[in-house]
Formats: sequence, structure tokens, C-alpha cells
Amino acid sequence: MQAPTAPQASTHAAVQQLLNQLNTVLVGKQAQVHDAVACLLAGGHLLIEDVPGVGKTTLAHALARSFGLQFSRVQFTADLMPSDLSGISVYERGSESFVFHPGPVFAQVLLADEINRASPRTQSALLEAMEERQVTVEGETRPLPQPFFVIATQNPQDQLGTYALPESQLDRFHMRLSLGYPDRSAERALLHGQDRRQLLDTLPAVVNPGQLADLQALVQAVHLAEPVLDYLQDLVAATRDGRWFVQGLSPRAAIAVVRAAKAQAFLAGRNYVAPDDVADVLPQTVAHRLSPLHNAGRGAVEQVRAMLAATPLP
Repeated sequence: MQAPTAPQASTHAAVQQLLNQLNTVLVGKQAQVHDAVACLLAGGHLLIEDVPGVGKTTLAHALARSFGLQFSRVQFTADLMPSDLSGISVYERGSESFVFHPGPVFAQVLLADEINRASPRTQSALLEAMEERQVTVEGETRPLPQPFFVIATQNPQDQLGTYALPESQLDRFHMRLSLGYPDRSAERALLHGQDRRQLLDTLPAVVNPGQLADLQALVQAVHLAEPVLDYLQDLVAATRDGRWFVQGLSPRAAIAVVRAAKAQAFLAGRNYVAPDDVADVLPQTVAHRLSPLHNAGRGAVEQVRAMLAATPLP
């Protein structure tokens, strides 16, 4: 790899500053922070799944602030209606006409907090927004701000009052992450440190939306060699051969892996994708789209890792 030019060096310095800032908020979760940044640089939506209280909402707030993006938060509940997200037209007597009042979905970052506590009808209201970056309300299509990201948090499905996300909804999320409990030293730092909410209020924007668009263009320009593409197609074919999963990956999922692997390579300071980049992002990018065979005895993430171990590297 060639030595980075001055603009490239400054770009990677900004990315490192952003990662460092996020790691001061999410203590001891460097891998998850890295994956979350890679997801947004790849232009994808992010699903964070874990038990309450481990930092899911904090990570979403910190990402929006650090990227300098307009932020909107919706607490998903059983009585939330689709119009509560998209907005509604209200008759105004002064103008003698209906005026559209946009909902919280009209933001650059929408935090869908505890998304699986809303009904399937409300969950499906996000499908068009996540895929097309637009919403249709009362027959009129309205574009959403650019960039547009959904960062959703989800509680485990065995908790009371949750609705499983349908496959079509899960497929719109580029990555699914799990934070897990902090280790002892990280938890001690949290117990001694500043309150996370107060810390969030002081976070500066490290990049702005224009710089984010430039970073995403650099990610898309990362080179993907034919042997690495062969390796990815071998992995996709393995998900479809009936040995590991009930159904295999779609072409859309394979494209998501390409974008995530390019972001992974970019964050590592390389202008090319290595096979390890594909392997590193695969569980986070595809496990939520796959159902292991009933006799596998593993969860989706573990099954993906077993499939990776059984697929030879190029």
C-alpha cells in the first residue's frame, strides 16, 4: 500500500479521533464501536440488540453527536402508530387547507428505541424509509434528509411485551450488534466516571455531514480483488446449500457484506479488501438474516462462525 497523502492522512486522523471519542463513552467496547462506525460509513442501518442498561441508547446518541447529524429519538411502545413516525396533515383554519406536520422520521439519524416493543404494523412503517430514503403519507411521497440512518435498539425476544421483527425488516439492517456486559475493569471505570448522559451533552461533532459523504465515497472506492470476491461468493453459496441454514443469503445481503468489508478495510487504513475483512464483518452483517437448521444446536452467530471455519480462505 502506498504511503497516504496529506488529505488521506488527515481523513484517517479524523476517523481515529471519532473512534477515540466514542470509546470514552462506551468503555471497554472497542470492537462494537468499531463495527458501528463501519456500518454508518457503509451507509447502512444499525440494529443493537441486548438486555436493558448496557449502553445501547448511549451508543446511538454518541454516534449521532460525533457525526454531527440531526437527531431524533422515538420510544417505541405498543400503542405507537405509524403516523407518530411519519407525520400527519392537520387542517389549519387560517389557511383553510391541510398542512403536513413531519414526524420524527424526518431526521438524519432516527433512534428507534426498543423497536420490538411496537406492533408489527408500526415496525413496517419504517420499511420504505429504510430502503428508499422516503416516506409516502396520504398518497404523497416525501424525501427524507440526507444522509438518513436508522439506529434501532432491541430487547431480547424472551422479554415481556416484545414483538419479533419480521424477516423483511431485519434484512434492512446492515448490521446487528450486541454489546454485552462490561468486564470488571470497564465497569469499575463506569462506576467511578462521569454520568454518561452528562458526558453525551459535551460531545463535539468530529465530522460534519459533508465530510461523512466524503468518507463514504472513499469507502466505496476501496478495491475488491477477484479472489476476495470468489471467497465471498463461496460463503454466500455455503449459506444456500442446506447444510447450515434454513434459507441462504440474498444478493442484497451479499452486497451488504461487500460494503461492510470495504468499510472495515478503510478503518484499518487500507485501500483494498483482504479476506480477513470479509470474515471479520460476516457474523455482524448476516447472522440476523439467517436461521440455523433446527439440529444445529447453535445460534445464528455461532453457526456463521462454524461455516467460516469450514470455508477455505483464498
